[in-house]
Amino acid sequence: MALMLFARLARLAATLFAVTLITFSMVSLLPGDPVDAILGQTERTPEIEEELRTELKLDEPFVQRYLNWLGDAVQGDLGESYINRGQTVTGEIKNRVPVTGQLALMAIMMAVAVAVPVGILGAYRQGKWQDTTTSAAAQVALSVPNFITGIFLIYVFSVRLGWLPASNWNRITNKGLVENLKTAIMPATALALTQMAIFSRLVRSDMIGTLQQDFILAARAKGLSNRFILFRHALRPSSLSLATIIGINFGALLGGTVVIETLFAVPGLGFRLINAINSRDILMIQGITVFVAAAYVIINALVDILYTFIDPRIRKS
Repeated sequence: MALMLFARLARLAATLFAVTLITFSMVSLLPGDPVDAILGQTERTPEIEEELRTELKLDEPFVQRYLNWLGDAVQGDLGESYINRGQTVTGEIKNRVPVTGQLALMAIMMAVAVAVPVGILGAYRQGKWQDTTTSAAAQVALSVPNFITGIFLIYVFSVRLGWLPASNWNRITNKGLVENLKTAIMPATALALTQMAIFSRLVRSDMIGTLQQDFILAARAKGLSNRFILFRHALRPSSLSLATIIGINFGALLGGTVVIETLFAVPGLGFRLINAINSRDILMIQGITVFVAAAYVIINALVDILYTFIDPRIRKS
């Protein structure tokens, strides 16, 4: 276990180093000048531009700027926004992570809650009308982009019925849980639809293979009920692939909710990242990208450790 943890930490460090270097390089190659974005249409002179460039250390060589940033980042300082002076990148991430994290967590929970029973039903009734119906529904869900689902939800529940707000975000700490859920349920549902389809197809595929194993035949020979066999004996060994995909998709959702957050005006990481890209806020782009990469790698490392608790055979090996 200790060796595995060490290997994971080494991989995490190498991945983050590569991500920071690549991101820093790509942002530096973007067209335009951060000084132009900061000064905008204000009156300026070459002296003012040069003074600002020196203050932001944009006049230093690329390697020096990257090493300076990396040294501060290792100590937890991701710098300050170029555009909103005095606004720290770390503080902005802390402020927006709960929003994106809640959306991602709600989407995953909703998807798992629907996908597991649907996948089990499809495997148990393989080839029957239940299996055909659920497979067709999953195919449709996979074919519909989440922003189309979001637009449809806004039209039905906001425009036509008036039950839910079409945009904005109410934090739990400010408005309470009920008001928070009113603004979170539609974007989370839009994100969850595709996840439901992926998870259900995965559970169905793995469950079909598990139901053909000898220990399932032995359980049936003992006279155990089908419900007990499906949920007690078959589901657990069929959950390894599901756990992997949940970890991967949760990490992806932390950085991949850009379209949905923009559509619903949700002040999350994705929404902030788009604003930073448009304004060439280099340190903000770098900080958010590194955070998402770190979360992605850490979550998947935790999933690998979780394997040992899901399947005792892995722990023994």
